[in-house]
Amino acid sequence: MKISQALKAVKYNEKNFKDLSEDLRNDKNIALQAVKANGYLLEYVGKKLKKDYEITIAALKQNGFALEFVHKDLKKNKEITYEAIKQNGYALQYSDKIFKNNRKIVMLAVKKYCFSVKFAHISLRKDKKIILEAIKKYGYCLKYASPEIKKNKKIVIKALKKNVFSLMYADKSLRNDKNFILSALKVCNWGTFFEFVGKKLKKDKEVVLKAVKQWGMALQFVDKTFKKDKQIVTSAVRQYCNSLEHADESLKKNPKIVIEAIKQNGYALKYAHNDLKNNRSFIIKSVRINGNSLSYADEKFRSDKEIVLEAVKQNGNAIIHASKQLRDDKEIALEAVKNNCFTIQHLNKILKKDKQIILVATNQNKYCLKLL
Repeated sequence: MKISQALKAVKYNEKNFKDLSEDLRNDKNIALQAVKANGYLLEYVGKKLKKDYEITIAALKQNGFALEFVHKDLKKNKEITYEAIKQNGYALQYSDKIFKNNRKIVMLAVKKYCFSVKFAHISLRKDKKIILEAIKKYGYCLKYASPEIKKNKKIVIKALKKNVFSLMYADKSLRNDKNFILSALKVCNWGTFFEFVGKKLKKDKEVVLKAVKQWGMALQFVDKTFKKDKQIVTSAVRQYCNSLEHADESLKKNPKIVIEAIKQNGYALKYAHNDLKNNRSFIIKSVRINGNSLSYADEKFRSDKEIVLEAVKQNGNAIIHASKQLRDDKEIALEAVKNNCFTIQHLNKILKKDKQIILVATNQNKYCLKLL
């Protein structure tokens, strides 16, 4: 193949470069055209051009990761490394070890891509400014900080503010520090990090109460004794209804606690004990509070007209949880549409054509006609 033909082939599809002969891959014009289109093709440049500065720079400007294929002699060149990292901070992993210990280079890499801190020399993973720069982007970068940094309360708090799960990378001493954890709970939006709190603090009622008040699902990580504690469980459920799932079975039978969950979302009845799901008086009370609780009531209650009527009066869409027989009941359908005109979309074909039901729905919103 002639040089002109090779140039056309590479111009048409730069990947053709790797299939060219060694002689053609040693042609500077052809190699330049290839790496300018795809820096990774630096890997296939002919041996005579492996140390060519211009070709190397062109490849790195297109893709910093091409630093992986830069000749070892050129990797010691600061400008080469800088060009790669300027294009992609994560290219730091392929740099010469002298640059992994270069503060300016590492800071540039971290600014470009926070997780490149992983490849910095340990001496720079002790550098507060570098770690803070990484954490500013993503709290998980605490993982790559030095042991000393992981004990630094201010830095760990900053990591937690960015991503609460970062606590898993904090030093054990902080995860067992009551004052630190209480401070963290005050400033972090979600207490999801409770999974990584020390065992001793998971048995501390003051800490546990603060945690579940901030994020109810922290209940899943507390010591099992607190899953039986009414105050703890009630606080958790009030903050997030589905935390009822992690309560002890004895409290899943507690009507007051289950009602607290249902007040937020009727579907939380899913986590109640079967004794309550089979209790007619409790189910009537539940559907009056939130009609959707009908969805997890015992099946027999979905065929109970009194219960279904109470449910649709509270939430018209609860009709979808009723038995087929009651979904086709005009009285129930009418009550459902009175509560929510858009419920008409869930009715059968006959009820959708019922003039009384249509009138009730369209008096609320004429858009309902589009759902028929």
